[in-house]
Amino acid sequence: MAQAASAQVVDESGIEGLLGYNLKRAYMIVRDDFRRQVEQSVLSPRAFSVLTLIAETPGMTQSDVARRLGIERSGLVSIIDDLEARGLASRCAVPGDRRSQALVATPEGCALHQQTLERVHAHERALLAVLSPAEQAQFLTLLRKFRAAHQEEGA
Repeated sequence: MAQAASAQVVDESGIEGLLGYNLKRAYMIVRDDFRRQVEQSVLSPRAFSVLTLIAETPGMTQSDVARRLGIERSGLVSIIDDLEARGLASRCAVPGDRRSQALVATPEGCALHQQTLERVHAHERALLAVLSPAEQAQFLTLLRKFRAAHQEEGA
C-alpha cells in the first residue's frame, strides 16, 4: 500500500510566516555551520569579512570597510588590531589624507584568506544543496535585490 505524501501546512499568520523569524533562523544555521567549517583558520565571521574585503580591495580605508560591512568604526578597529597583531593585515597612510588609514592584507593574510575562502565555498555549497542550481541562483539574486533596495533607502 503506497503512503500518501503528507504535505506540511504552514500557518503563514503565525511565527513561520514572519520574515524576520525565517531570516534569523536561516542566519543561525549558516553562522553555526560557518564556525564549524572555518574554526581551523581561527577567523570569526566578521574578521573573515574584513580580511576578504581588504584582500580583494587592497588600499580600502577603514571607513570604507566599516561602511561596506555595516560595522561601527569602533568595532572595526578592534578587528583590524587583531588582524594586524596576527600578521594578517597592515595599515598604511593614504596619500593626501593624514586622517585615513588604508588596509592591506599581508601575504600571510592573503594565504589564510584563500584557504578559508575555499572552506567557506564548500560550506555554502553543502548548505545550498537542498536547492536546485536555478533555485540557488534565484535565492542569491533575491537576497541581493532585497539588500540593494534597502541600502539605497538607508543612504
